[in-house]
Amino acid sequence: MVPPTVDDERIGINGKIGAAITKIVGTMWAGYLFFLLTLVSLPAAIASKSALVIVSWIAQTFLQLVLLPIIIVGQNIQGKAADKRALLTYKDAESILSECQQLQNHLKSQDEVLLKIISDAKSIETNLQSEKNRENE
Repeated sequence: MVPPTVDDERIGINGKIGAAITKIVGTMWAGYLFFLLTLVSLPAAIASKSALVIVSWIAQTFLQLVLLPIIIVGQNIQGKAADKRALLTYKDAESILSECQQLQNHLKSQDEVLLKIISDAKSIETNLQSEKNRENE
């Protein structure tokens, strides 16, 4: 058994469609393609000589189209790194649990030995007390 990963969380047809689109759009190649696509409208934005049009082009065209796939790439990398950390933590916890179970078994066997020693000591004490009582009679 392993901890759930990012890929385990995609459920249903909408999740599968979203995952497929994200897998395609969330690549650096998509970022490069979107960058080239934004350059199509750049000359018109510059030719307008309007600060508003240029700012709109930067904010609505360039930043949104180019940064979207780059952010998805970063999130994918972070998700994979988180999955690796979760798996390592899970393995560490499994190892600690195993050690604790071994320790518990060892303590249980020690308890059994100690109980036998206590029982033997009580038996010896009872025998000694009986002998002492017989001697005093």
